[in-house]
Amino acid sequence: MKQISNRLSSLRHLARPLALTSIGIVCISLGIAYFVIALYRTAELPGFFYYLTLQFLDRWLRGAALVLVGLIILAAGIWQLSGVAVIPLDARPGGDNEFVLGYRRATKPPRITVLSGGAGLLILASLGRYASRLACVTPVQDPVEYYYRASSLYHFENVIFVPPTPAQLEVEVELDNGTRHNIKENVSHTEQLAARHVVRAYLVDQQGHDAAVAQHQIFRQALDAIQQADAIVMGPGSLFESILPNLLIPEVCEAIQRSKARKIYICSLMTEPGLTSGFSVADHIRQIVRYGGFAPDYVLVNAQRIDPEVRRIYEAAHQSPVYLNPEEYEETIVSKTDRVTARDVVVEGSVVIEADLASSVVQLTASLDQPGAGRTVRVLRHDPDKLAAAILEILRRE
Repeated sequence: MKQISNRLSSLRHLARPLALTSIGIVCISLGIAYFVIALYRTAELPGFFYYLTLQFLDRWLRGAALVLVGLIILAAGIWQLSGVAVIPLDARPGGDNEFVLGYRRATKPPRITVLSGGAGLLILASLGRYASRLACVTPVQDPVEYYYRASSLYHFENVIFVPPTPAQLEVEVELDNGTRHNIKENVSHTEQLAARHVVRAYLVDQQGHDAAVAQHQIFRQALDAIQQADAIVMGPGSLFESILPNLLIPEVCEAIQRSKARKIYICSLMTEPGLTSGFSVADHIRQIVRYGGFAPDYVLVNAQRIDPEVRRIYEAAHQSPVYLNPEEYEETIVSKTDRVTARDVVVEGSVVIEADLASSVVQLTASLDQPGAGRTVRVLRHDPDKLAAAILEILRRE
């Protein structure tokens, strides 16, 4: 009884509105009754009206039956209404009672497919708790076992890892100085190549020969994950190491192009020495258009400014922040979201959204001059919760 009383007490704010509503319904019902009586006395009605109006019962019994049915329906409606949280418009915070708001989703959680790799794929895997299914398509050059082993350290929900091909392929890049390197050679850590950038990417087989991907089997599960997705997220991660490798597979490209899912690209926080040196946001988008044949619907760019100390650390490693430059704007659009009306810009055919997407973390680094020594530095990393909030905000847009 106490539980029932507590639930019904939640309707105390609705007592007056419910009373006024009930009086209005009674008045309308009486008016309809007079019309029915007048119609009954002046017009010849079909025979079933005899049973519909309960004329085979005494008038007192008719009234009692209708009142009983009405009370049952009214009680059911009030009970359902008591399960809805009611907050007065003039409510003020700081009350004595704790208020817990529960809700039930009106729509099915989205199906999300992620194209990324490395730590970026594990960062975004936390998005699985907001999705009915999160399919992570691993880069073609990475063994999927790595991600399953790494994910065993966490408790990801609704997450599966899918390799695009049964046979592991390799990715090679050609730099602007004409040299060609395997993407696994850690080009970004080679001092002599720090100022270079990639001009072309290739898929090769295990022997280093250019791979004809059409001759290799494509996992149907990877294509189904793309075709059935409500959103396709590319990133976070290295552009040429984590995102573009799968776009070198024609079947994957075609599946993404045909998909009606919202395509979201998470732009890198920093340029990568030897790979994307000097790249702007527009340059990153152009590479996706070049290899994927499509422009992302949305591009998320970190708007957080970094302090001088952290900037100096990245500059020493030949890295610079990837920010949105005003000269890249093609047009400005106004987008209505659940919380606010945002003013976004269009770059290379994509809607670019600036948001706080990163967090500063402390990392232990080794010294190149003294290999036995190390020091702690603050670095920027994509924040899982901030990324999830930004992606879900995009999916809520009309």
